[in-house]
Amino acid sequence: MTHIVTRNSPQRAVWQLEQQGMHPLLARLYAARGVKDKTELDYELKSLIPPTALTNASAAAQILADAIEAEAKMLIIGDYDCDGATATAVGVRALKMLGADVDFLLPDRFKLGYGLSPEIVDVAAQQSPDLIITVDNGIASIEGVDRARELGIATLITDHHLPGETLPEADCIVNPNQPGCDFPSKCIAGVGVMFYVMLALRAELRERGFFAERPEPNFASLLDLVALGTVADVVKLDRNNRILVSQGLKRMRAGQLQPGLAALFKAAGRDPKKATAMDLGFILGPRLNAAGRLADMRLGVECLLTEDPSRALSIAQQLDALNRERREIESGMQEQALILLESIDANDAAPASPSSTPSGTRASSAFSPRASRTSCTARFSPLPPAKAASSKVPAARFPACICAMHSTSSPSAAPACSSASAATPWRPVLRSTLKISKNSAKASPRSPPNCSPRLI
Repeated sequence: MTHIVTRNSPQRAVWQLEQQGMHPLLARLYAARGVKDKTELDYELKSLIPPTALTNASAAAQILADAIEAEAKMLIIGDYDCDGATATAVGVRALKMLGADVDFLLPDRFKLGYGLSPEIVDVAAQQSPDLIITVDNGIASIEGVDRARELGIATLITDHHLPGETLPEADCIVNPNQPGCDFPSKCIAGVGVMFYVMLALRAELRERGFFAERPEPNFASLLDLVALGTVADVVKLDRNNRILVSQGLKRMRAGQLQPGLAALFKAAGRDPKKATAMDLGFILGPRLNAAGRLADMRLGVECLLTEDPSRALSIAQQLDALNRERREIESGMQEQALILLESIDANDAAPASPSSTPSGTRASSAFSPRASRTSCTARFSPLPPAKAASSKVPAARFPACICAMHSTSSPSAAPACSSASAATPWRPVLRSTLKISKNSAKASPRSPPNCSPRLI
């Protein structure tokens, strides 16, 4: 059922907008969305918050510039959702424009879990990288960063999720939500953070005279990817994010978009010349996310990286098929959940009282995300045979207990690279400086923002 929420329009903001020449109706609409001044409606790139305002972006740029000049091997480790895929694509494309030796690696969510885990570091070590760069993950990867240091691999964390009490001992951390960072746009997506780091890198190389004998790349060509990842990650569209999305949509409508995005529009039967935020959030985003949920997100990143339109269209059609399968599975899961609810007796489903629970045991109604598949299934009655036969949920993919989807098995540790223990010749020079600034930032933690990005 549709529920209409009336937004409050602060009268002072409405009056100020009207005084600046805005129509009263538009003034109320904008004021209800937090706009207080007409200048906030300027979505030109010159209105973006400068990269220097993002804590450690300049330090990250120095590390990356040193790595490029030393011809060090870089490896981007991304996430398996749309934000992570677009952030990976932005990093790979931007660094290759600058002549860097860079590749990417995405964890298998069913085997290696999320983020920079020790297992994914061991897999990464087989490629002998000098520097690991995380995008849309890493702020909680304490063990993974420690493992990388053991193997002699430098780490650069770019993330936007809320940090824990302890930060990983990385060579550099760029995260607007880390303690001590005063970057105004706390709700920037992971792809936006990576885009800002690339802007800072280009500025650093410009100061070093890197472009004296080579053309300087125009990173505005990456804004279509930034817009897609920002909308698909459902972050708050504050002014800075609105600029990024507006500029990305502008390029799409002008036909200046990556071959992969053009192919996704075509596979979905949509016209990029009429692109809107709805296309990004409900058409393109789900198709990329389907790869991470049902297959391998590497397929989605390859779609965003290829320059071959025919190859891009082939991948986009595969992603479209995966998205249809994903919708069928979700529909079947919903149907099965409703059947389970109908078959549950309200009296039998009542949780046990604390007094009736033996000491040292867990109440039967408590849910543990790490519960074994056997114990989880035992808490729910299976479907009646007749209803189970009519369910559309594929038996091979989902067992009778839908809650079993939440169970997680320990990821199998990947074999360590035999040559990874040797220290690599290239190391960043900012480790001690960054440690000092990071520890000093911990002394004055700030309260978390009221628009925290989603956690996975």
